[in-house]
Amino acid sequence: QVQLVESGGGLVQAGGSLRLSCEASGRVFSTYAMGWFRQAPGKEREFVAAIRWSGGSTYYTDSVKGRFTISRDNAKNTVYLQMNSLKPEDTAVYYCAASLLPKATMNMDEYRYWGQGTQVTVSS
Repeated sequence: QVQLVESGGGLVQAGGSLRLSCEASGRVFSTYAMGWFRQAPGKEREFVAAIRWSGGSTYYTDSVKGRFTISRDNAKNTVYLQMNSLKPEDTAVYYCAASLLPKATMNMDEYRYWGQGTQVTVSS
């Protein structure tokens, strides 16, 4: 069992930055991949970024490439999402998720455990 708790969301103006954190407990954090997803009002949940268990490989959806950075600190059981140059279309509830596999994936079905989500609102 894995428990995930996100933090760091909030209200920011367009062009601003936020850093989301997700702290994990339960199974050994360093053995599985982590991902960030988001869901805007009236839309389906979508992939944002993922990172391999070792942190050596990362993946991003095209709309956030060059603006968002996913990273992890296995000593702190925490994964981060640094979000820069935020746009109003980034407004959503952001969820972190844990896959039981070491390899990062964009496939939502590969993620077994989910956090409760944190709201990010970007004003224009």
